[in-house]
Amino acid sequence: MINKLADSVAQALAGVKDGATVLIGGFGTAGIPGELIDGLIAQGARDLTVVNNNAGNADQGLAALLKAGQVRKIICSFPRQVDSYVFDDLYRSGKLELELVPQGNLAERLRAAGAGIGAFFCPTAYGTELAAGKETREINGKHYVLEYPIHGDVALVKAEKGDRWGNLTYRMSARNFGPVMATAAKTTIATVHEVVELGALDPEAIVTPGIYVTHVVKIDRTATQAGGFKKSA
Repeated sequence: MINKLADSVAQALAGVKDGATVLIGGFGTAGIPGELIDGLIAQGARDLTVVNNNAGNADQGLAALLKAGQVRKIICSFPRQVDSYVFDDLYRSGKLELELVPQGNLAERLRAAGAGIGAFFCPTAYGTELAAGKETREINGKHYVLEYPIHGDVALVKAEKGDRWGNLTYRMSARNFGPVMATAAKTTIATVHEVVELGALDPEAIVTPGIYVTHVVKIDRTATQAGGFKKSA
């Protein structure tokens, strides 16, 4: 019997190794899998490469993972915002490597990994510093930059509902990068607020099929991070 339900966050994260590439869903604080990030901090894996849309807010969630010194490199689109002081300090002190990727390219590089695409040409970043050292090509009079997929060892995503087979649905904007990250990783760990019986999810509403999911962990919607930060719904 297929049963991907994990008893705890710790159990689901037990296999994350030092040096892993970890894809973390979320757009700012929307859809950030806070419980999984806290669990990864407790688990202790180090020398990680983290892929996310940004580089953390304040000192919670992703920023807390950076602050714990467990991340060697971050690949993201928006590393700096008004409360990105953890990233700022680490980057300026040379303790954190940054690969800056335009947001559309980030999503497409993840999608390409899940789709088995070896590389693709994209016009974004042509003629800028972000294209330095990359292959370029003119196609039908337009210039393109060759981009490669981003593969993950582990994806951490926040979903809304799931079943024991790992089928997932999402809540509104919390969906963001979760679906493409789930397809791009060898192991996908998802939190859900509700576990439903097989067949309860409308097949047309399932966004991430269970074939892409390794572990599902049920999380109380009212759970909080240390410091009293309330998780978004």
